[in-house]
Amino acid sequence: MKIEWFGHSCFRIDDSLVIDPYKDGSVPGYNLLRLSADEVICTHEHADHSGRECVELSGNECPLKIDSLPSWHDDQQGALRGPNTVFVITNGTEKLVHLGDLGHFPDDELLAAISGANYLLIPVGGHYTIDAEMAAKICEAAQPKTIIPMHYRWGEHGYPEIETLDLFLEVIKKTTLVDRVAIQSLEN
Repeated sequence: MKIEWFGHSCFRIDDSLVIDPYKDGSVPGYNLLRLSADEVICTHEHADHSGRECVELSGNECPLKIDSLPSWHDDQQGALRGPNTVFVITNGTEKLVHLGDLGHFPDDELLAAISGANYLLIPVGGHYTIDAEMAAKICEAAQPKTIIPMHYRWGEHGYPEIETLDLFLEVIKKTTLVDRVAIQSLEN
């Protein structure tokens, strides 16, 4: 499975699917997105996750299987920030899970659906999503083969109120999962 990160929570999978493109100017420090794919999906309708207009669609059918699972953007069943969708994506041999702006520990049903993924794309910056500690607990419970952190601040990129990746890396070092963390580089 080919995974490209374009910053914040935006990824392209196998050149076919874009997840959570951010609208122009919605995330401090990031360049404008201009991507192409067969399909675009968004975990929720906040501007930093719903820039569908930034993706040119090919007109081809996306070959990936996509399952949508309901969740919340906060730990109060959406009362603060609304709903969130978790996407489970498979290509026939590998399973990728994009947690979007998950704001709570998954219930048993959601945890079962995301467990054992080849790739778990998980927010780690806190404030608007789960924080580094909760992200590590979810990773321990879900046991993904590879952890890809997202939705964090680095340099001038990202919201000033969210944490940097460093905090998550410090927390995850205390677990047996540290060797599963894949950090993608991004040059803007």
